[in-house]
Amino acid sequence: MDFKQIFSKLAQYDFAGWAVLEWECALKHPEQGAIEGARFIEEHLIRVTEKAFDDFASAGADAAFNAQILGENM
Repeated sequence: MDFKQIFSKLAQYDFAGWAVLEWECALKHPEQGAIEGARFIEEHLIRVTEKAFDDFASAGADAAFNAQILGENM
């Protein structure tokens, strides 16, 4: 299973539920499973940004500053 893709889709669609891991190992102690499961979920969770991807687009432009950082003379 592509868990990175699954968690990406959950973030993309603003899923507000819980990520739960079901543990079914007859050999490992349940506490070890809980520790490993919590780590797995934490590594895959995506903190969604509060800003839109193109927020910078409405910031305007400063032609003189742009020329300066590009090394162009105006």
